[in-house]
Amino acid sequence: MRDTFSSELTNLAGSDPRIVLLMADIGNHMFDRFKELYPTRFFNCGIAESNMISVAAGLAMSGFRPFVYTFSAFDVGRPFEQIRVDLAFQNLPVVIIGLGGGLTYSPLGPTHYICEDLAITRALPNMTVICPADAVETRAAIKAALQKEGPVYIRIGKKNEPVIHQQLPDFVIGKGITIEEGTDICILGTGTIMPNVIAAAHLLREYGLKIRVVSYHTVKPLDTELLEAAFSDYLLVVTVEEHSLIGGLGSAVAEWISDQPLPQKGHLLRIGIPDEFLHYAINQKNAREAYALSPEKLAETIHKQYQKVHQYLH
Repeated sequence: MRDTFSSELTNLAGSDPRIVLLMADIGNHMFDRFKELYPTRFFNCGIAESNMISVAAGLAMSGFRPFVYTFSAFDVGRPFEQIRVDLAFQNLPVVIIGLGGGLTYSPLGPTHYICEDLAITRALPNMTVICPADAVETRAAIKAALQKEGPVYIRIGKKNEPVIHQQLPDFVIGKGITIEEGTDICILGTGTIMPNVIAAAHLLREYGLKIRVVSYHTVKPLDTELLEAAFSDYLLVVTVEEHSLIGGLGSAVAEWISDQPLPQKGHLLRIGIPDEFLHYAINQKNAREAYALSPEKLAETIHKQYQKVHQYLH
């Protein structure tokens, strides 16, 4: 996904001279082509992420369209004050690309992985929050973010993530993408956990259940039209995210439900990271397994909840 971001931004910069790229000295060569073609539009701000956000704000106020890039833990977690005051308060068109959100960098410990970034950014007025599922959605999200007139946070993975789209989908900010159709359970997944969600849906079909799978890539603003249909048509609606259960997609959907005037048919099941830190260094696959985010554990959790809801109502 990071290579897709680099190549797509380089392509877009050829036709849009407003595009500038800022990074925080993460030490790889993925932007060599951008620097070669547009040397005056590339800024290595060093390991000074808070300052990088403020520099981006100044460039945006000068008519540029800045893209900011480094680890999610460092361009969201570290410079929150600058994001809040310099970007969100002034509603400036800066796109923050958060590399390796969720458990991607769990081998490096809690300083480098982050499961609170969606909660942090979603709480800010004017902020748009997007979690692409794969490289294809990443490419589309970058194009869509460039059209926004306010700040955007895009959380991406690292590299070699499975591709779930064989062709470019109809990507619209605030509109989910149905991957597979079904009539019994609707699963709303966001971000790079989507391949596990799809695999879990296939396992659930072994129980004779028909599963609708949605790539719910925009955490803010919510696709409320899709939510209205899902909670009207399905007995169980499930949110799956590689993020804390506090403040992420599941929280956003629960908040939406609480504001509706009438009870919904569908019951909500939220699946994500519990309210705790990971205190040992393991790779992302094993971390997902530990938090019941593997396809098998997802299918087991969803099936048990479906049985409970079905028994309760019948």
